[in-house]
Amino acid sequence: QVQLVESGGGLVQAGGSLRLSCAASGRFFSGNVMGWYRQAPGKERELVAVVTSGGNTNAADSVKGRFTISRDNAKTTVYLEMNSLRPEDTAVYYCYLKSLGNIFWGQGTQVTVSS
Repeated sequence: QVQLVESGGGLVQAGGSLRLSCAASGRFFSGNVMGWYRQAPGKERELVAVVTSGGNTNAADSVKGRFTISRDNAKTTVYLEMNSLRPEDTAVYYCYLKSLGNIFWGQGTQVTVSS
């Protein structure tokens, strides 16, 4: 079974920064996609950013230029550096891993941005 353990969420003022980490363990294919989705109250879960094991990335337009996704393949860990945070970034952030068509989720970490 695959486990995704997230860390780094918290409360920050608008304009501040946070760094999320997600460590993956278990059995999964080395060629995979890892990343982050988020879900705000009353809204659907949405893509934040993902990165393939080859280093290709995709990010939502709303976070481009502010958030940076990266990964350490040796540690099977994905990071999300979030800068210039806005109140609308407030959500539960979920780590994501897709391997051979199977999708796994972390338990979620709360990010709250105060105005």
